[in-house]
Amino acid sequence: MALSDAVTTLRGVGRSKAALLEKLGIRTLEDLITYFPRTYEDRTKLCTISELIPGEPRCFTAMVVTQPRTSYIRRGLNSTRCSIADSSAKIRVTWFNQPWMSKNLQAGETYCFYGTLTGDEKGKQILNPVVERLDGPPVVTRCVIPIYPLTKGLSSKALQNLIFQAMEQEELPDYLPRDLMKDFMPLRPAYTEVHRPTSPETLKLARERLVFEEFFLYALGISMMRARRDRESHYPCPLPVPQSFYGRLPFSLTAAQQRSLDEISTDLSSGRPMNRLLQGDVGSGKTMVALGAMLQAVENGCQAALMAPTELLAAQHYQTISAFLEPLGIQCALITGSLTGAKRRRLMDYVAVGAVKIVIGTHALFTDTTDFYNLGLVVIDEQHRFGVRQRAALAAKGNAPHMLVLSATPIPRTLALILYGDLDVSVIDELPPGRQSIETFLVSSGYRQRLNGFIRKQVDAGHQVYIVCPAVEENEDTNLTAAETMFETMQDTFPDLRVGLVHGKLRSEAKDYAMARFLNHETDILVATTVIEVGVDVKNATLMIVEDADRFGLSQLHQLRGRVGRNSEQSYCVLVSDNRNPETRKRLQALCRTNDGFAISQQDLDLRGPGDFFGQRQSGLPMFKNASLAEDLTVLKQAQAAADSFLSTHPDPEDPDYGPLFGRVRELFSRSDDTFN
Repeated sequence: MALSDAVTTLRGVGRSKAALLEKLGIRTLEDLITYFPRTYEDRTKLCTISELIPGEPRCFTAMVVTQPRTSYIRRGLNSTRCSIADSSAKIRVTWFNQPWMSKNLQAGETYCFYGTLTGDEKGKQILNPVVERLDGPPVVTRCVIPIYPLTKGLSSKALQNLIFQAMEQEELPDYLPRDLMKDFMPLRPAYTEVHRPTSPETLKLARERLVFEEFFLYALGISMMRARRDRESHYPCPLPVPQSFYGRLPFSLTAAQQRSLDEISTDLSSGRPMNRLLQGDVGSGKTMVALGAMLQAVENGCQAALMAPTELLAAQHYQTISAFLEPLGIQCALITGSLTGAKRRRLMDYVAVGAVKIVIGTHALFTDTTDFYNLGLVVIDEQHRFGVRQRAALAAKGNAPHMLVLSATPIPRTLALILYGDLDVSVIDELPPGRQSIETFLVSSGYRQRLNGFIRKQVDAGHQVYIVCPAVEENEDTNLTAAETMFETMQDTFPDLRVGLVHGKLRSEAKDYAMARFLNHETDILVATTVIEVGVDVKNATLMIVEDADRFGLSQLHQLRGRVGRNSEQSYCVLVSDNRNPETRKRLQALCRTNDGFAISQQDLDLRGPGDFFGQRQSGLPMFKNASLAEDLTVLKQAQAAADSFLSTHPDPEDPDYGPLFGRVRELFSRSDDTFN
């Protein structure tokens, strides 16, 4: 058997079980072996009964004091009860629908239990604990238990049995260079330990081995992408950003904007394709920096294209940029999916012959029907909405054009280099002068009446209001504020005001219509989900209300807050949350104290890990299966240093001594995209 073989080659895996595994993304033996536990339960630490804490599962030994007895409550429901005790205390234990416990346990014998204390001082007990004898091997107590993501019909035990059956085959290649292997646990024992831990200490060593390999292969892949880029050549743009650009600006660029533009300008004139990420807060002026770069491309005889994720945002970019370019005599065009017929054909012809110098649009720009005369620069707004494949499709419209991608999500530089590993990074870390800080408050739902009064005050002053909800419709399982319900509530509360609704389940045309009405001040209040996180610039909006704010990450809340405060008027953000957890309150209060997106993103990383950022990770790069940036940053740094050291002495990816290693890197990256093709 080979790792690439289908899971159906294993004993006991027929069509139905293969379908269950498919739901988990498991198709091959390699998928199975690398389907790692999402967490572990450490049941190795024993406590006494008196040390049990309500709500926290614990492992302990105790003697059965009274023989378990089973009582039948009603059809389909029975309970088995007994008392257990140790030297510290005595407590009652109940199992539901486990009548065999009355035969398995004997009064006077001592067993090991794992369970959770429930109840209060009047009646504490432990419900449905797992139990095993002390004279046998630890299987469910006194050990570390892996917890896998599962699907209905597939148990953890069944999954684990299949994993170890797959590991019986001989092919389990080790890709690490030999001089690195000596620092880590061997590969096969590491896999065995991760799936069936013998102790927390050996599990830690096993994870370090597998995590290091993931990071090492990733770092090599990123370096290979950069090396390939460095080997490419591109017609340079030696003429700098024209002075006409600075003359047209209604304000001076901030120091951060100018620094970023200088870095981009240097790339454009270098003779090799630029691949740069420009990140900065909402409102930090990324578009103006991108426009300066586009004008440098035009100054050097090239065309430039800007791609936005929605038609509405593309149209807004077009209005801003075309108004800026018109006095300079530079032709600009807007191409989106809704543009059809003779007008589309005419614009396409102008682009194809080079009459149009700057093209703005959506994904329609990289369709087969769009041809450029001399595409020299591609700018992609809100880059996480487009994958590497889409970027490559647009890049293929020119001869290795320069690439500039924009992101309004401030990310710590270390993390940005991982999330956008094939890109150089520029940062705009200051806002233009004259922008007021957005005053942010944290309140409970008990302030609803005062909050409605504040909404009324803002609308009466001629301003507009966003209300963001975490769910689209009501769900009794989550009890979250739903946008559809809030929309009806706002209509009832403010019958004289114009209330709009937008969420992700609406068709694209309906979403654009709702946003366009809000942009044109045809609605006063827009109830929405996070679809507005990346939205158009509504300068008249001065109040953002976020319901159940504790359900969002800080960086996402900061993004939402950035939808207001787009003019000189004082703007506000109100976070509504009834969550009294001290850590949650601390996290939300951090947002109230600062408007610095980079400080907020660092705090989000510290408190929640990188999940929010990875939700916006560009498609086209391999995801980590075992590594966690929240836990393994130290190992990441070791792996990056090791990869740099290895490549400095083994720079040739065709070196036959390391063929399997470089081949594995190509395989991992090409699975996600055509990175090395």
